[in-house]
Amino acid sequence: MSPSSTQGPIAALETRSADEPCDAIDRLMAEWQRVLPDRDPSAMGIFTRLYRALKHVDRRVSAVFRAHGLREGEFDLLATLYRRDEPAGMTPNALCDAVVLSSGAMTNRLDRLASRGLVERVANPEDRRSVLVRLSDEGRAMMPALLDDYLAALDRLKAVLPAGQDVALAGGLRSLLLSLEGDVPGGDA
Repeated sequence: MSPSSTQGPIAALETRSADEPCDAIDRLMAEWQRVLPDRDPSAMGIFTRLYRALKHVDRRVSAVFRAHGLREGEFDLLATLYRRDEPAGMTPNALCDAVVLSSGAMTNRLDRLASRGLVERVANPEDRRSVLVRLSDEGRAMMPALLDDYLAALDRLKAVLPAGQDVALAGGLRSLLLSLEGDVPGGDA
């Protein structure tokens, strides 16, 4: 008898073959199936895996940032300034929008990065009441090695995915994120 004919709604949605190892979420789902056989907690399986995977990714990526003396949020600011490549700099408000931060959190991160000499605040030539933030020479110089280490860490994480599964995973996560951020019809705003 096939697993889907004896185990209810969860097994029909699982794509794991009998010879593949079980993860902790497979065991959790089996427990739910045993105590509530008429329920379909398959969404729980997806999002619990996503949450746990995110914790592992965060731990590994944070180690890369720490090796360069940074916190994750600081990396986001430096990377935004680097990839936008606006020599004059960006306004703090534009940076807030780009990395989705409150102005208070932005100020704290910019203060830390400025005190380390990685960013500088300069007068805005178009508005004397505001400043622009740009990478310092030291901040710009550190980015290539930092990005190489970051991308290498991500590539090691991605390497365990079978061929083509990375593209499918990216597509599924894109659809989910677009919906959650309200960028598609029917998405939560």
